[in-house]
Amino acid sequence: MAEKKVKSAVLIVNLHKENAASVAGEIRKELESSGTETTLFAFEGRPASPPDGQWDVAFSMGGDGTVLYTARILAHCGTPILPVHLGTLGFIAGVDRHEWRGVYRQWLSEKIRPSRRCMLEFSIERGGKYAVNNSMCLNDVVISSVGIAKLIRLQAKTEVAPGEFAEIGCYRSDGLIIATPTGSTAYSMAAGGPILDPEMEAQIISPICPFTLSNRPLVLPSRQTLHITVDREQRSGVLLTCDGQETFGLEPGDLVTIKHSPHYALLITSGYSSYYKALADKLAWSSSGGAHA
Repeated sequence: MAEKKVKSAVLIVNLHKENAASVAGEIRKELESSGTETTLFAFEGRPASPPDGQWDVAFSMGGDGTVLYTARILAHCGTPILPVHLGTLGFIAGVDRHEWRGVYRQWLSEKIRPSRRCMLEFSIERGGKYAVNNSMCLNDVVISSVGIAKLIRLQAKTEVAPGEFAEIGCYRSDGLIIATPTGSTAYSMAAGGPILDPEMEAQIISPICPFTLSNRPLVLPSRQTLHITVDREQRSGVLLTCDGQETFGLEPGDLVTIKHSPHYALLITSGYSSYYKALADKLAWSSSGGAHA
C-alpha cells in the first residue's frame, strides 16, 4: 500500500513544557528530510495570533491544553493532529515523545485511522444581538459564577425537533458544565459526570455543586441544540469558559446556544484501544485488588 504524501505540516509547540524545543527540532528535521515543508508555531504562556494556512498534518507538542488549542484553531481545515504528550496527565495527548515516529509512520501507511471527535459550537446572544458568534470547543463549555461558592440561576431547554423545545429545568448551582465525550474525562468527571467513549456524538450536562441534590448529570445527543439562559434576576457575575482557555463575561438575560459543530477534531493516536489503556493507567483501574477475582 502506497504511503500518504505529506507536502506540508505545522508544529504547534508549547515551550512551557520540558524538552518541547528539542522534540520539535527532532520532528522538524525528520519531516523536512522527507520533503515535507514545515511551519513552526511556538509559544510560551498565552499564544499570540494563531498561524494561518492549510496543512496536511499538524503536530501538537505539549499537554492536553495544547491539543485543545490546536483542535480549535485547525477545526475548519479538517487537519489531522498528532498529539505528542509532554505534559503530566495526557488523556487526549496520547502519543509519547518516544513513540511519535512509529505512530506517524503507521498513519502514513494507513494502518491506523484518526480518532474522529465531535466538537460543540456555541454563541452568546444579548439583547437580540450576538455578543459571541460560533466559537468552538473540544472539551467543554462551562458557565459558572465569578466569585467563590456563589449560586447562579440558569434556565435550560433543548430543541428536540425543529422549533420544538423541551424544558430541562432551572439550575441553582455554582455553574453548569456542558462537555463532549472527549471532555468527559476532564472537569465533567470531577463534577460526577459519566465517562463516555470519545467517538460518541453526545453532550453531558453536569451541574457544579447543585443546591438541589436531585439535579444530576444528563447525557443528550450532541445534535440536540441546547439553550441556556442566565436568569434576569441574577446578581453575581457569570462567566463562560471554553476549554478552560477562553473566557466570556455573561450578563442577566443572556442566551447561550450550544450545538453540534459541523467540524470534527481528527486525532492521530496509537490505536483505538489506547484511550481505554490511558483510562486504566491514569485512573488506576488495573490496580484494583478484585479485578481478577
